[in-house]
Amino acid sequence: MSQKITINDVASAAGVSRQTVSRALNDKGEIDGETKQRVLDAARELGYRPSRFARGLVRPDTTSIGLVIPDLLNPFFTEVAAAALEAARARGWHVVVYETAASLAEERGTLEVIGSQVDAVVGYLGLPETELDRHTRGMPVVLIGREHHSPRFSSIRIEGAGGVRAAVDHLVATGHRRIGMLDQSLPTGRSDRYRWFRDAMAAHGLAPDAITGAAQSVNGGAEALAELLDQRPDLTAVFTFNDAIAIGALRAARRLGRELAVIGFDGLQLGTVVDPELTTVALDTRRIGALAVEQAARLLAGDEPLAGDELVVQAALLLRESA
Repeated sequence: MSQKITINDVASAAGVSRQTVSRALNDKGEIDGETKQRVLDAARELGYRPSRFARGLVRPDTTSIGLVIPDLLNPFFTEVAAAALEAARARGWHVVVYETAASLAEERGTLEVIGSQVDAVVGYLGLPETELDRHTRGMPVVLIGREHHSPRFSSIRIEGAGGVRAAVDHLVATGHRRIGMLDQSLPTGRSDRYRWFRDAMAAHGLAPDAITGAAQSVNGGAEALAELLDQRPDLTAVFTFNDAIAIGALRAARRLGRELAVIGFDGLQLGTVVDPELTTVALDTRRIGALAVEQAARLLAGDEPLAGDELVVQAALLLRESA
């Protein structure tokens, strides 16, 4: 991670004192317009943003992290957020939670203000790294579920190929050959979970040709399953992008009078309160949240960050009753 830009760096670049930088940034009237503009240009060029402490927003001994998630109503992200809050609380940290509604425009607006409120950013971010870098200059950034390329960032990788392969192996071993998928609806193409499913099907000589996109909700899963069965009434099993979609698929299958094996992905506690209990490819949401906070702590302290397999969360098949 690059060194954090300080007020002294801005003062040096503009050829003024740090007091002059402070006056310029706080729009005080004691300096002339030309000097003020030179300071603002230097600050913008360096990517400097005044600390929360200099603005008197918090005590200087308080650490805050910004947790960015796409959807608070999705129980998967709620579980990850709860784990991050628990890990931060154990360190005496504050967490500011931002919801982007899975919108890049909302994410951009969040990042435009986040720098004055937190010391580090962790979470689910979809903007290009060049834009993320511009908005978070000087702060540690930990991406969840996404590879990073810039050395300024770190990422927690979700590895689900083995778990999805185990799910398809189980379905085939129990007699299913006509297996569909309810994928996430994406404008940019299929998800990683689809690719894991495709490869697992190919290992059995099966074609993943029964695919329908679904909104990430129970209702979205119900509607998508009805659509998929209209197209492929011969299906006997379905794998879904997440557990919320899977629960909707279970409800729709029951309503339609269909015997259908259903496997989700996430491993939510919610899957234990539906009937039948949901078989799923499970992720350890507590570990995801705790890893994000731990990596942010290491980066903030200048310690050696976690690397390689230490930042990988493996998914595993959790057999229950629905498949």
